[in-house]
Amino acid sequence: MNILNKPFDTQYNTAPFSKIEDDTFLSVFNVALDNARVEIENITNNSEIPSFENTIVTLDFAGEQLDRISSIFFNLNSAETNDVIQKTAQEVSPLLSEFSNDITLNVKLFKRVKAVYDSKSTLNLNVEQEMLLDKKYKGFSRNGANLPENKKQELRDIDKKLSQLKLKFGENILAETNNFEMLISDEKDLSGLPDGAIEASKQLAESRKMKGWLITLDYPSYIPFMTYANNRELRKKLAIAAGEKAFKNDALDNQNNVLEIAKLRFKRANLLGYKTHAHFVLEERMAKTPEKVQNFLNDLLEKAKPAAQREFSELESFAKSIDDIEQLQKWDSSYYAEKLKQKLFNLDDEKLKPYFKLEYVIDGAFLIAQKLYGLQFEKIDTIDTYHDDVLTYKVTDSKGKLIAIYYADFFPREGKRNGAWMTSFKSQSVKNGVNNRPHISIVCNFTKPTHSKPSLLTFNEVTTLFHEFGHALHGMLANTTYPSISGTSVYWDFVELPSQVLENWCYEKEALELFAKHYETGETIPMELINKIKESATFHEGMQTLRQISFGLLDMSWHGQDPSNISNVKTHELDAFENTKLFPDVSNNCMSTSFSHIFQGGYSSGYYSYKWAEVLDADAFQLFKEKGIFNKEVATKFKEHVLSKGGTENPMTLYKRFRGQEPKPEALLKRAGLIS
Repeated sequence: MNILNKPFDTQYNTAPFSKIEDDTFLSVFNVALDNARVEIENITNNSEIPSFENTIVTLDFAGEQLDRISSIFFNLNSAETNDVIQKTAQEVSPLLSEFSNDITLNVKLFKRVKAVYDSKSTLNLNVEQEMLLDKKYKGFSRNGANLPENKKQELRDIDKKLSQLKLKFGENILAETNNFEMLISDEKDLSGLPDGAIEASKQLAESRKMKGWLITLDYPSYIPFMTYANNRELRKKLAIAAGEKAFKNDALDNQNNVLEIAKLRFKRANLLGYKTHAHFVLEERMAKTPEKVQNFLNDLLEKAKPAAQREFSELESFAKSIDDIEQLQKWDSSYYAEKLKQKLFNLDDEKLKPYFKLEYVIDGAFLIAQKLYGLQFEKIDTIDTYHDDVLTYKVTDSKGKLIAIYYADFFPREGKRNGAWMTSFKSQSVKNGVNNRPHISIVCNFTKPTHSKPSLLTFNEVTTLFHEFGHALHGMLANTTYPSISGTSVYWDFVELPSQVLENWCYEKEALELFAKHYETGETIPMELINKIKESATFHEGMQTLRQISFGLLDMSWHGQDPSNISNVKTHELDAFENTKLFPDVSNNCMSTSFSHIFQGGYSSGYYSYKWAEVLDADAFQLFKEKGIFNKEVATKFKEHVLSKGGTENPMTLYKRFRGQEPKPEALLKRAGLIS
C-alpha cells in the first residue's frame, strides 16, 4: 500500500513529503476515493433512523484521508509543481468533481440529511451543531440535490469541465511566467536599480548559465525593476510582458478559458435556480446579494475617485516636471510614484530594507503573536518538507501544549506560482475526545538572499508576510469540533479580517521596535523612519483603492450578469474598467486572462472581499488603538470570538461579540485619508 493511503507514521502526523513519488498520485487518489465511497455508502445505507450523529457528523468526517491527500497534492501543484503533477491534476480534478457530485446528488443520502434538518427544532443542538446541520443541508440543496435526474447529469458535466478549465487557466499563467526572460547585457541599462536587485539579477543569470543580468516576471525580480529602473523602454517591455500573459492567441492563451468558465458558471447557477453565478455565491456571504456588492463598490468609488484623480494629476505633473513625460503610462506608475514619495517623505524602500531582514521579520511576527495570544514558536528540523527552502515550526501555548505545526515557504522558483497565500495540510477538529491540531502553511515569493546580503524585505513584503501570518493564526488557533467549519472555513468576505487586521501592527512604533533592526549594526529602526512610514501610509491611497475597486467591478461584470453574449474578453474588460480608468489602455494587455483569483482560485464574485474586510479590520484595530495594541483583554476577545470560532456562527454575530457593535466604514475612510 502507498504511504499516502495509510495513517502517516510521522512525528505529529505530518505529511511524509520526501517519501512521496509524484507518479503514484493517480493510483493513490483512486484508492482514497474507493475508501471514501465505502464510507458514504455506509452512511447512506445505515438502517438506523437518521440522527445528527449517524448522518451529519459522520458525513463531516467521511473521506478524511482523501481530504489530506487532496490538500497535499494541490498544495504541491501550487508551490512545487512539475509536468507529472500537472498531468495528474488534469486527470484527478474531474474524479474529485464527480465524487463530490456523487455525494450531493445522492437521493437516498439527501433524504437522510433532510430528515435530520426537518427535525432540527426537536434536537436540542448547540450553536455549532446548528451551523453544521445548516451547512450540510445547504451543501446538498444548493448543489443540485433537488434537481430532476436529467438535470443532475448536466450539472455533473458542467462541474467536470469547470474543474479542468480552472486548472488549465493556472497552468498557462505559470508557463507564461516561466517562459519570459529579459537578459540585460549592457550595464547602463541597470541604471537606477538598487545594488541588491542588480546582484540578485546577476545571480539569477548565473544560475541559468547566462552572462549578464536576468529579469523575470517573478515579483522579486519584476517589482524592483518597475520601481527603480531608469530605462523607460525596458520598463515598458517588462510591463507589457506581464500584462499580456495568456493573451497572445497561442497555445497558452486563456481567452477561451475565461469565456467558457464565466458561461459555465452562469449556466450552472441557472440550473440551480439562481439568476447569476454571483447570486449563487453571495447567498452564503456577508454581503448576501450582487446589488449590495455593487452598491458597496460604487459607494467606495464615489469617495475614492476624486482623491485618485488628484493623485494621478499630481503624478502626471511630477513626471512632466522632472523628465518631460507627455503621457504617463502604466509602466511609469511605480517608477514616478517612488520618486514622488521620496521627494514628499524623503523615504524609499532601499532605506527601509536593511531594517527588514527576513529572519528578523519572522521573529517579530512570532513575538507579536506571543504578546497577543501567548503562542510560542520553536523551529524544528525533524519535520519532512517538499523543498529545502521550507521552514517548519512547532507552535505551543504558554503551558507547552501543542497548538499547530507551521510551515513557511518564502522564495520564488520555477515550480511555484506567483503571489502569496496561506493553506493547510491538515485541518483542526475534535474526534473521539481528541483535539486534532492543524498543520498550517504560508507560501510567498520574497527576495532571495544573495552572495553578499541576506533576504532583505521591502515594506510591502513585510506587510504581505504579516497578512499571510494573520491567515495562519486563524488556522492555528482554530478550536471547533467539526472540520468543515474549522479555522478559515468561514464566509469568504470574513476570511480576510484576521489577515488584514494584523498588517496594522507593521505601522506601529511599539511593534516595529521588536523586530525592525539593521541587519549589519543591530540598530533599531530610527523614530524618524517610523514616523515616515506612518506619514506615507496613505500615499496614493485613492489610486490604490480605485485599483482594488476596478478588480472587484471586473469580477462582478463576469459573474453578476449573463455573460452569454460576451465574445471579446478585452472589449468586455474595457467596459468594466471605464469608470475606474486612469492610465491609457495597452491594446495587447488583458487583466482577465491572468486574473487567477477569480478564474482559478476561490474569489469568483468575491474579490470585493478585500475592501469589505478592510472596513472590518480598520474598525477592529480602532479598538486595539484605543486600549493598546498589545492589550491582553482585547486580544483575548479577538482570539475567542473571531480566531478560534471558525465558521461556527454568523460572522457578524462573532464580530459584534468582539467589538460590541457593527463595523463603521468611517474607520476605513479615515485611515485611508479619504475623509477627515
